[in-house]
Amino acid sequence: MSKHKVTYEEAGVDIAAGNALVERIKPIAKATTRPEVQDSLGGFGGLFALDTHKYQNPLLVSCTDGVGTKLKLAIEHQVLEGLGFDLVAMCANDLIVMGAEPLFFLDYYATGKLELDTAEAVIASIGRACQACGMALLGGETAEMPGMYQSGEFDLAGFCVGVVEKDKLIDGKKRIIPGDQIIGLPSSGAHSNGYSLIRHLLCTSKEVAPPNIETLLAPTKLYVKPVLALAEQFTLHGLAHITGGGLLENIPRVLPKTCQALIETTRWELPSLFAWCQSVGNLEREELYKTFNCGIGFVIIASQEDTPAIIDALCALGEKAKVIGHINPCKENDSQVLLQ
Repeated sequence: MSKHKVTYEEAGVDIAAGNALVERIKPIAKATTRPEVQDSLGGFGGLFALDTHKYQNPLLVSCTDGVGTKLKLAIEHQVLEGLGFDLVAMCANDLIVMGAEPLFFLDYYATGKLELDTAEAVIASIGRACQACGMALLGGETAEMPGMYQSGEFDLAGFCVGVVEKDKLIDGKKRIIPGDQIIGLPSSGAHSNGYSLIRHLLCTSKEVAPPNIETLLAPTKLYVKPVLALAEQFTLHGLAHITGGGLLENIPRVLPKTCQALIETTRWELPSLFAWCQSVGNLEREELYKTFNCGIGFVIIASQEDTPAIIDALCALGEKAKVIGHINPCKENDSQVLLQ
């Protein structure tokens, strides 16, 4: 009696589907290419030749992040087109805080069973986001892992590398001084933070209708091009990407210990999504502002003298920026952010 010959596909891994996906995404990656890209998608690693003639003393900057539990909400509602922007923005927006230009991106897509159309849609979204940042989608990994994920589920992670000239590195801890102005750039929604709380509120609150799904799943805004354009024109004292921890925890990451940020929350209107969260969750003000970006997705700290010109430059770039506070002196044990 002959024994049954087991195949990898029978165990739940379809190598042919994986190869088919690679072929589908080659045009996506090609559309993001830069002159420095040296290899085609599908090898064991992507090659990127840094232009050594362009830099005197280059520093490479790297970031990694994911989409968080926003991904679960997106899968439940099959709203996948913005996920690539969420993934890329969470990495690239962190990168530019130091003044670095994003060079290339790698993605990790993991699922229990590879669904080609879904994977292609998500990776195409990643490609569009990379194009919007001017960086190459250099490669990635698609992992099919039966038993690790429920049917229809997948996970995403991203890895971004950029470069900055050493003498152009933006280090808020060395540059920020009392009197500096805090400029806020609007967010496009909750970005990719606070969704465990949002999903909890959606499950527990039945009295107040939630925002529509387009508002709940609005893609994370990319700040790469306007911020890097500003860095070429002005001496920026500090930058902060407002992610998990909100304004209260992200601004202190770039402040000297002797400086305190005074945020005037009346300078902008709290978007309806966060007003809903505050209302149905009965959230205290501090809890709201340390969980969500509350309408401010990126912060620029600059001298009082440069601020009017920076606001004008941002306006010319299509950004509705506004001064939302200023920097005060403080003692080492004082809170580094005050809400007014």
